[in-house]
Amino acid sequence: MPHLGDATRGRILFGGDYNPEQWPEETWHEDVRLMKDAGVNSVTLGVFSWAKLEPEPGAREFGWLDRLMDLMHDNGIGVVLATPTSSPPPWLGRLHPETLPRDADGRIEWWGGRQHFSHSSAVYRHHAAAITETLAARYGSHPALTMWHINNEYCTFDYGDEAAVAFRRWLRTRYGTLDALNSAWGTAFWSQGYDTWDGVLPPRHAHYLNNPTHVLDFRRFTSDMLLECCTAERDIVRRHTPHLPVTTNFMPLWVGQDGWRWSEEEDVVSVDLYPDPRDPLGAQSAALVQDLTRSQAHGGPWMLMEQAAGPVNWRGVNHPKPRGLNRLWSLQAVARGADAVCYFQWRQSRQGAEKFHSGMLSHAGEQGRTFQEVKQLGAELARIGVEVTGTHLTADIAILHDWNAWWAGSQDGRPSTEVDYPDVLRAWHRALWESHHTTDLAHPEHDLTAYKLVVVPQLYLLTDTAIDNLLAYVRAGGTLVSGFLTGIADEDDRVRPGGMDPRLRELFGIRTLHEWWPLDAGETVECEGFRGTLWSEEIEPEDDGVDEVMPYKGGELDGLPAVLRRGRSWYVSTLPNRTRCGTCSPVSPPTRGASGARRASLGRGGRAARRAAVPPQPRPRTSHPRSPGHPPGPAHRHDRRGRDRPRPLRCGSVAPMTSEHAPADPSAPGPVHATWEPRPAARWEDAFLSGNGHHGVLVFGDPNDDRVIVTHHTLVRPNGAEHARPPRLAAELPHSRPGCSPVTSPQPRASRTTARSSGCSPSTRRSSYGCADRPAPRPTTTAAPSTSPPAR
Repeated sequence: MPHLGDATRGRILFGGDYNPEQWPEETWHEDVRLMKDAGVNSVTLGVFSWAKLEPEPGAREFGWLDRLMDLMHDNGIGVVLATPTSSPPPWLGRLHPETLPRDADGRIEWWGGRQHFSHSSAVYRHHAAAITETLAARYGSHPALTMWHINNEYCTFDYGDEAAVAFRRWLRTRYGTLDALNSAWGTAFWSQGYDTWDGVLPPRHAHYLNNPTHVLDFRRFTSDMLLECCTAERDIVRRHTPHLPVTTNFMPLWVGQDGWRWSEEEDVVSVDLYPDPRDPLGAQSAALVQDLTRSQAHGGPWMLMEQAAGPVNWRGVNHPKPRGLNRLWSLQAVARGADAVCYFQWRQSRQGAEKFHSGMLSHAGEQGRTFQEVKQLGAELARIGVEVTGTHLTADIAILHDWNAWWAGSQDGRPSTEVDYPDVLRAWHRALWESHHTTDLAHPEHDLTAYKLVVVPQLYLLTDTAIDNLLAYVRAGGTLVSGFLTGIADEDDRVRPGGMDPRLRELFGIRTLHEWWPLDAGETVECEGFRGTLWSEEIEPEDDGVDEVMPYKGGELDGLPAVLRRGRSWYVSTLPNRTRCGTCSPVSPPTRGASGARRASLGRGGRAARRAAVPPQPRPRTSHPRSPGHPPGPAHRHDRRGRDRPRPLRCGSVAPMTSEHAPADPSAPGPVHATWEPRPAARWEDAFLSGNGHHGVLVFGDPNDDRVIVTHHTLVRPNGAEHARPPRLAAELPHSRPGCSPVTSPQPRASRTTARSSGCSPSTRRSSYGCADRPAPRPTTTAAPSTSPPAR
């Protein structure tokens, strides 16, 4: 089977969607010149070109595409050729209105935008297959062609009549008989029993709540119908070019496709990714999607098919990316397994709905900052490509994720609309990400034996096979940590006896789950050692066999377990507030840094080669405006978007390639990662670094107490600031606590790491650095004052 390596050929693919039909032909040669200048080696053609290729039924106009394919080949630029079927031409909807989808209210979604096709329409499928067949026959042997891209961002729901016929056919295949359907859907409730298949419709707009299993099956059906469209076109191009890989681009963590099933039908797994530059957790959200995409590729290379070089056009306020953020997020994707870094689109459009969506070549042209940063990134990717492409990642931790559980758990009429599955998934991933642990994502029925720790953020629906898989994993010695609302329903969304599967209750040591106690927005519940958010439960534990309990404190649940452990199985009945939790995590995952995990033991250098291949980026000494109230600091420390900031020094791991750390609730107390922080750190792993990235101050606990260590040597890799002046006002440090001065610490890095990770008490730690019993001479190096919040 072909794979991404057949297209990369030892390079990182760099480029993006190219829509030259929007421009006069003389512009194409200018585009090619600038592409070569930027290091572009791959473009995607034809994504939205159906009306250009087939301006009227049966007509074919390929001369312009012939010239483009030749132009790309002559200049050494490979082509990912797309089937144009995501945006049918207006004539198809006008002549065949049955090809247009309808929403749940029966309204037609007309042409004039994109994705206006009914996945169940036989006429649409016929015309889509015909244009795909012509493309594959014409260009299958063209030397510029490196890969096929099917459609674009499959996302269309259809509730129309033709979809209703297909839905009934799909249900017959699944259930066989009406009796089985009625049983699975629980139609005895509200007198919904069906006596004929013709009575079954898509879950259209109803007077009150739709049957939740009906809705669940319709989501399954929609994913399968879209997949049928995709695989039909895939099979056509594969017949003509069996040696070339085929892909289609997923949207990030999108609800409409069962990504596990879809990825098994692709040669290359690809995704589009657009984090908000203003989101303090944008990099973590991206990391979650990247980890999921890599896991869909079984740990192998994957393709970042689309990202933005600057602002997008579809948010309420569309912010550009600050300097360096495009590079940072692109390299984060590479570090997490991407062997292709591409954009939508090459040249920013001057007309149409996306003319304010950025391009690699923005409206500012080749002198614009966006193009200059793209050019710089292209050169870097060209240098490191040979070291990193084609390798795999292995992780010791898996986070379980399942679209069926997401679909079922998001039904109307659930206990709390505040509980949002993607948010819960992100929260658990974030806890591991901030601890610098690389994670895979896995389906609950996957083989889990390779993992030391399996985390279940929330799987409301679990099949019997999945539950048996979890039990077998724990029996084999694995550690399982489960969040709330897990194992509640079976595959038909039928609530399990006791409100949670009995096998899971026995596994966790739960005798009775009396009630769910969801929390209002902003409401919290006190627990031993932390504060819970979003959810709580009234749990009665088993009398014996429960090894550890962390109870609720106060209120109706006082004394009942918020967290309990039986053997190697943990159950967490609330969502810990990350800003207050500190060291309350019930399990310490195996130490494995986010960067250090990537391909460490594999050929051609592995992940270590990826890190070494990307040198620190020299930057001019410029100043940037601070947010109101931002304390003064060294001139090199820039704003919160992660530009040229010292990274936090963590115990036993390597800092990730991103610096976007922040608590879920910025107003809540607790440390704010990757920025200055006046509050005490709860543990050594949360110690932070102040200085120029080369020398500085480590602070554990209160910056005003005696646990301050001044160093004279490198703590983190300098970010091109070797000649920057060190921080000033070291003379203020002795006044941070009467009778205790900071001391120099000439210990080697290994000794410092050992001391910080040894698990000793704070007083022992102070003694190991010579600061517990007696004052020490004032250091000769300069450092930031401990009375000011240092940079993270």
